[in-house]
Formats: sequence, structure tokens, C-alpha cells
Amino acid sequence: MRIVTPLSIVVDAQIDALRAEDASGSFGILSGHAPFLTALTVCIVSWKTDATERFCAVRSGMLSVIGDTVSIATREAVAGDDLATLDTEVLQRFQTDADAEKVDRNETVQLQLNAIRQMVTRLHGGADRGAFR
Repeated sequence: MRIVTPLSIVVDAQIDALRAEDASGSFGILSGHAPFLTALTVCIVSWKTDATERFCAVRSGMLSVIGDTVSIATREAVAGDDLATLDTEVLQRFQTDADAEKVDRNETVQLQLNAIRQMVTRLHGGADRGAFR
């Protein structure tokens, strides 16, 4: 399994099993899994190697399974052994950042729509405000 961000390879390990979360909920991947592609939510990815369980918080991303290779591409990831810290600190920060980005995107769309409305109004000479001819 490999977890990569635009700046680094965060995790590169052989795994026996993996758990992650997409929009439909939590899911697991075992060796021999069918080819698979999904968009991850902000979540904790956990994996097992022998009897050891490891964790990585990811800020959304894409997970693919091709053959026995699991790959995750994400904007940001923090690996760690302490699930509590990842869950309470890192995951909350990732979610807060994602929520702020949604608000910014919505505000940008509203500004663009207002600009388009003003252009349409001026193209029609200001008459019939907002009505198309």
C-alpha cells in the first residue's frame, strides 16, 4: 500500500488488510480484492501487517486497488500510531479545512452568478431586468 500527497510518500508498506471510508461508509480491502476505485472522505485509514495495526489520517483523496496494489492519493496525510490523537486533532483539522473550502467555493459561485446577472442585465439595456428576450 502506498499513501502519497503532492509533496511526499507518507506510507509505503506491505499490508494484509485495510479499512477506509468513502461517501457510502466504511469498507475493507483484503488481499485478492477485485479492482476498485473510490473517492475517500476525510477519514482515518487503518491497515494491518501481521498483528500490527497502523493508522493514517487523510484529507479526502482517491483509493485504487489494482492487483495486489492499494494506492491512495490525497492532498494531505498524517501517519501515526496513536489513533486518539489522529482522530481528535488531525481529523478535526482536516474536516474544518474541508468545511471552510466548501464555504469559499459557495461564495465564489455566488459572486460569479451575480456578475453574470449584471452582464445579462446590461446586455439587454437594463430594460426588463433579469428577463431574457
